[in-house]
Amino acid sequence: MSNRIYHLDLHPIAKDGRKIDVALAVALEMVLKKRLATLEIIPGKGTGQLMNRVKKWLKEPQVKNTYFRVEVDDKNHGRVFVHFRHSR
Repeated sequence: MSNRIYHLDLHPIAKDGRKIDVALAVALEMVLKKRLATLEIIPGKGTGQLMNRVKKWLKEPQVKNTYFRVEVDDKNHGRVFVHFRHSR
């Protein structure tokens, strides 16, 4: 983990919905707690189901209220970057 980016690779838990939910929640908590700039989520390319799950999670109001921008990597559409601004 770099000092400003939290990396979350979902490949190892891709078939376990509960673990995915927990991993996303923990990653968000860490980013907010440590005031990191970016959360990199790697759902992979695959069939797109995991990416859709991540995008749905990002639209949940309690999640959406924490970040200001989401971008899919233009060179690797299997990665999502969630950007945060933390108030002082």
